[in-house]
Formats: sequence, C-alpha cells, structure tokens
Amino acid sequence: MKSGLWMIAISCVLIQACKNDGNGVKEIRDEGPNASVIRNPASADMPLDTNQLARIRYDESEFNFGTVKEGDIVTHVFKFTNTGNVPLVIQKARSSCGCTIPEWPEGAIAPGGTGEILARFNTNGKMEKQHKVIYVTANTYPNETKVSLVGEVTPQD
Repeated sequence: MKSGLWMIAISCVLIQACKNDGNGVKEIRDEGPNASVIRNPASADMPLDTNQLARIRYDESEFNFGTVKEGDIVTHVFKFTNTGNVPLVIQKARSSCGCTIPEWPEGAIAPGGTGEILARFNTNGKMEKQHKVIYVTANTYPNETKVSLVGEVTPQD
C-alpha cells in the first residue's frame, strides 16, 4: 500500500515537472544591431512598399561541383548583386550541414553593389550524391534566400 502511494506521489511530481511553464511563445533573441530590420524589413521607419527594400540577386544559385573524392574540400564563391534601393546587410548565413561553412561580407552592400559568399564543403564522411544548402538571412525581400552546392562524392582509392 505504501509503495502505491509513493508511486502516485512520484508520478504527480514528474507530471508537474514536465509541464510547460511558458505561454507557448518563444522569445526572440537580439542577434545584433540589424536584427530587428532583418526580422521585419518593412518596419515603421522604412517604407511598406517592398520595392524600396534591399534585394539580393545571385549570379548562380546552385553550383554543381561534379564528382570529387571523399576527403576533398570543395570551395565555391557565390557572387551577388544588391538590386534593391537600400543598402543590403547580411545578418547571417547558415548551412544545412556542419560540413559546409559559409563566409559572407560584414559591411553593407550599396544599391547596385556586389558581394560574395564563400562556401566550403568538407566531403570527409560524405558519400554519393550531395546537396548542401546555404540559407542567407538579410534585410531583403524575402528576408531569407538560399544557394546550394550539388555533386557526387566517391570513395578514396
């Protein structure tokens, strides 16, 4: 009988501990001086007309690196132009896999200006067909764009 009461008490504690004490709304972290502009590029101090926002146009949005051997490092530069009417600021670039590392310009790209995103893909441990995506978050419309590396990785001899 006592063990049954203990089980009920422990169950109640565990159930209570597992409850979500929040209101279901995730807190948005400040990720730098331009975070609010990037989360909402058409803010109160900017025009609501999306034609007045920065826009990013890539020379190519996908690069096929062909066939490489496992262990090779594939690098490619994605060139882009700010076709918008305000300076373009890239907040971050992240990849779909830890094996792919992007580098992007830290400063603003003036309207009509160009920039580059360098992508490095480490093929170690990756085999067969590969499709690695880099997501770019900026004060553009839309605020997230993507470029990708595709190709095939074969075993080392």
